[in-house]
Amino acid sequence: MEAPLQTEMVELVPNGKHSEGLLPVVTPTAHNQRVEDPTQSCIEGKSFLQKSPSKEPHFTDFEGKTSFGMSVFNLSNAIMGSGILGLAYAMANTGIILFLFLLTAVALLSSYSIHLLLKSSGVVGIRAYEQLGYRAFGTPGKLAAALAITLQNIGAMSSYLYIIKSELPLVIQTFLNLEEKTSDWYMNGNYLVILVSVIVILPLALMRQLGYLGYSSGFSLSCMVFFLIAVIYKKFHVPCPLPPNFSNTTGNFSHVEVVEEKVQLQVEPEAAAFCTPSYFTLNSQTAYTIPIMAFAFVCHPEVLPIYTELKDPSKKKMQHISNLSIAVMYVMYFLAALFGYLSFYDGVESELLHTYSKVDPFDVLILCVRVAVLTAVTLTVPIVLFPVRRAIQQMLFPNQEFSWLRHVVIAFSLLTCINLLVIFAPNILGIFGVIGATSAPCLIFIFPAIFYFRIMPTEKEPARSTPKILALCFAVLGFLLMTMSLSFIIIDWASGTSRHGGNH
Repeated sequence: MEAPLQTEMVELVPNGKHSEGLLPVVTPTAHNQRVEDPTQSCIEGKSFLQKSPSKEPHFTDFEGKTSFGMSVFNLSNAIMGSGILGLAYAMANTGIILFLFLLTAVALLSSYSIHLLLKSSGVVGIRAYEQLGYRAFGTPGKLAAALAITLQNIGAMSSYLYIIKSELPLVIQTFLNLEEKTSDWYMNGNYLVILVSVIVILPLALMRQLGYLGYSSGFSLSCMVFFLIAVIYKKFHVPCPLPPNFSNTTGNFSHVEVVEEKVQLQVEPEAAAFCTPSYFTLNSQTAYTIPIMAFAFVCHPEVLPIYTELKDPSKKKMQHISNLSIAVMYVMYFLAALFGYLSFYDGVESELLHTYSKVDPFDVLILCVRVAVLTAVTLTVPIVLFPVRRAIQQMLFPNQEFSWLRHVVIAFSLLTCINLLVIFAPNILGIFGVIGATSAPCLIFIFPAIFYFRIMPTEKEPARSTPKILALCFAVLGFLLMTMSLSFIIIDWASGTSRHGGNH
């Protein structure tokens, strides 16, 4: 089948991250020529990132200049997102050993699916996720990929706004030195998330370009590393079990030490059992574990643009970059989950950072972590909104000139819908669960496998060859995981057993 001619800027990325300098993606013609249309189908993306006119890259003569180390950083940045905040809750509902097994499995499967993407892109010379879908299944394949990435990004934005809703009232409470939450409007997370959306996020989302993009991405990763260090440190300073009045203590360290000593003297058998880690656990919340992990590991639409920018690119080199990035995030995820779980055991909430409000609301370290994470997620929401809006433009208004009215209406509508979702969502677990059980399995398991099966020529690999059979099994596994996770989550919602972690 002759590949259709198509040129397009593809900027859809997961977890609120974006690779700088994404290039026009050109599908080879039947004569293996590269074609570049100077008029982009979506004008809005022209100045998404500011570039010097003299340095405008062209796909025909483009040579990647990104080093191996910087590519690892970029991909790690794409993987890391708000999913890290839900992993301690996942461990509490699986046990340490089962969690480690599942995390390892998801990490290895993510690496394998990147291998499939790289092989597919090597055959057809395409360096964009959606364009692989277009090459494999035409317009339906392209739209399916765009829809999955859009859902993933909407889930990322929703989780970021939920963090604002959950954490900003606690920051204000600490700055005002209030012992308990009041009923004032400025302590209501629903009002605050709307306020931040209108005053900060909407104006940034209405810009035609985001010059702060690279700084924000690096800052977000730094904040999550800071969060991990704080979680490990606090494990050795949080008493177990938490005394009933511990959340009402002030920041007086000597008083905290006295409380800790009293707790050590008054540990009852029930408390000792509560403070014992579980290694294998199965309950109604276990169904959320794989979706949370899948949500945390999605980086696949980002792989091909990073591959394009790599200096002296090769599939083997890019696979090494992917494996190293996944390994680094694997270690960070496991440490954050382990120390978060060992701090609170079964008392951990679906949004880990919120759980620390039970300990000492005036803790300076946790306050700094909260402010850093809030700043990072607030600046990241507009970055994620840009490619979502571009996807909507391409699906609903293709080949149309830039319109400020359309630009504003789409941004306002998206933010309104996401705010409503965040306000009425009982907890962040629902966001992690649904997105992790729908778009994430498609992007990690199903699409890379079926694209590979369709794109890889039968002359090189017959339909019954081992690699293609493995790819089909991989797609079936993804479909089964998606079906099972959604079924269990729906059953859990129907039975009303979901714990409202972080909804206080």
